[in-house]
Amino acid sequence: MNLSDIHRGVKKNKPRKRLGRGIGSGQGKTAGRGHKGQWSHNGVSFLSIFQGGTMPLVRRIPKRGFNNRWAKAVLIVNVGDLDAGFKAGDEVTPETLAANTNLAKGGYDELKVLGNGEIKKKLKISAHRFSASAKEKIEKAGGQVIVLPGKAPVVKAKPPRKKKAKSATAE
Repeated sequence: MNLSDIHRGVKKNKPRKRLGRGIGSGQGKTAGRGHKGQWSHNGVSFLSIFQGGTMPLVRRIPKRGFNNRWAKAVLIVNVGDLDAGFKAGDEVTPETLAANTNLAKGGYDELKVLGNGEIKKKLKISAHRFSASAKEKIEKAGGQVIVLPGKAPVVKAKPPRKKKAKSATAE
């Protein structure tokens, strides 16, 4: 391959296709729309899911369940993984998990430690949640469990209510 071959056939500034400009243009008369039919008329619009009159796939598939947009994303880490990834006496926090190991990938709201695996090292573990078995195993190994506070919900201040004026006909 030569450097001159790399961009052969690639047009960066391709002129737009001019439709309906006579027979010699190659896109004259029907302008690429063909003869008759709904697509040939102007002002035609279809739904993006339209499949030529067949019931669209989107409508054929059963819908079940609910996807909560506001649910917290919880990252799960097992005590066995913590035992393998840290030395005895280390402090395990969400920050050290992301920096030292490959366990905390992507974004999450809360970190939960589960009790799968064995832990033999004395670790000081900070997380938002702990399973009962994980807490038991960490403390049995001589480690410390620190529960971090979750994200505080944003509370919008309500505007003060206007006081109603007393009526003039008070007797």
